[in-house]
Amino acid sequence: MERPHEGGELPTGRGELSAALVDALRGEPGKGRGALPDAPAADGADPHGVDPYGDDLQLALYVCYELHYRGFEGVEDSWEWDPELLRFRAGLERCFLGRLRADVPAGADVSAALEELLVEPGDGTGPSAFLQGEGELWQLREYAAHRSLYQLKEADPHAWAIPRLTGRAKAAFVTVEYDEFGAGRAERIHARLFAGLMQDLGLDDTYGRYLGHAPATTLATVNLMSLFGLHRALRGSLVGHFATVEATSPPGARRLVTAMERLGAGPAAMHFYAEHVEADAVHEQLVRREVIGDLLRREPGLAGDVAFGIAATQWLEERFGEPLISAWRAGMSSLRLPL
Repeated sequence: MERPHEGGELPTGRGELSAALVDALRGEPGKGRGALPDAPAADGADPHGVDPYGDDLQLALYVCYELHYRGFEGVEDSWEWDPELLRFRAGLERCFLGRLRADVPAGADVSAALEELLVEPGDGTGPSAFLQGEGELWQLREYAAHRSLYQLKEADPHAWAIPRLTGRAKAAFVTVEYDEFGAGRAERIHARLFAGLMQDLGLDDTYGRYLGHAPATTLATVNLMSLFGLHRALRGSLVGHFATVEATSPPGARRLVTAMERLGAGPAAMHFYAEHVEADAVHEQLVRREVIGDLLRREPGLAGDVAFGIAATQWLEERFGEPLISAWRAGMSSLRLPL
């Protein structure tokens, strides 16, 4: 039986910013249960030493964004557009985006950036390659817990691009999203398929269940697409993110199918990634030729934004994967709270 369309419980704060936000959300908008502090400066030079990529800021930003998805139990819907909360979120975004732009220089050569996505050394790198070759079942379960923060709302952040595109770009983008949302069949929605994967792995498939387990590196990968999606000015970067996901998904999914088979993960677990091997290979061509091609024909000035979206996505994925593999090689959990 499908659960109500409602988010999970508010998480525990991880610092001044996230704790103040969580406290405020327990009250009514405008009633001032807890005053929201000023966010750090855009360059990250905060007197309190807040790290733009750290747990406190990334959790606060994730909670702000989640109000645009399913929200949280007991939190009033009117918080979504509360002016004070939006001011607070804007400060967090300036800090995160400002540091990203400084750390991830990107030119405007979109074709070169896309070609680079398709070149993988040897059998690939990152968590999927580790899990394919030497991963254990407990590590596979941890990987699914990390990814559940996005996969249980797969394609939702990208859908914000639809009203900001037109012509061939819009038609091709919607074609890809149609597949992500099950091609008209509720049981084939990719988020639903991932819930089946979690069940096969003995995980709780409740939406947002593992938010408290996820480190900042995981939260940042999800926050990036919400950041791009919620701002029309960043539509080019959202398309770049979308292209990166679709281009890199097939080889990674193929490795994860092998890992699932080797570790006896179960049919639903294998099906989720098997579904992405073929579908995303077709999607990559559609996004590259139709979405990006038509978008840049209409708005050539967005080339730098598309390239930045590609580069920032890759960079945050590398920051996500490296500590996972380091922890696993040391026989330690990659999560803040072990399963």
